[in-house]
Amino acid sequence: MKWVNHQVLTGVIVYAATDDMLLTIYSMAGAILPDKVEGNPRSGNYWRWRSRHRGWSHWPILYLGIIGLILHWETQPLANLPMTDLSRIGIFLCVGALLHIAEDAVCGKVPFLTPYQKIGIRLFQVGSVAEYLFTIAAVLLCYGLRTYMA
Repeated sequence: MKWVNHQVLTGVIVYAATDDMLLTIYSMAGAILPDKVEGNPRSGNYWRWRSRHRGWSHWPILYLGIIGLILHWETQPLANLPMTDLSRIGIFLCVGALLHIAEDAVCGKVPFLTPYQKIGIRLFQVGSVAEYLFTIAAVLLCYGLRTYMA
């Protein structure tokens, strides 16, 4: 998916689930993280970048592990405080990255149990009209569910 669609869809999902604008912003930043750490495809050798695309940076176990470490750290005796802002930021950056990976899985393959075992379907081509229609439909679904649940 294009970055704009990652950010819009992730933002809508997180806001609908949390009703918290700061958590939404953190997750929207995380929604471009997996692609951002891979570098820019337009600077340097495109084919080298393409060969690395959707590798370890799109591995969900990595982000789940980071969330687990943050939650474990928060339960330690020295951390008897409520969840710190830094922990919330880290968790929701990872939530955004996980949603990015799920969103990429509907337009191609992404790593699953290992960084090399990829799964996914291709409902549409990245940048196509179908991608934007998919995003609009998912946003409307989130809005409908949020309205129904309220």
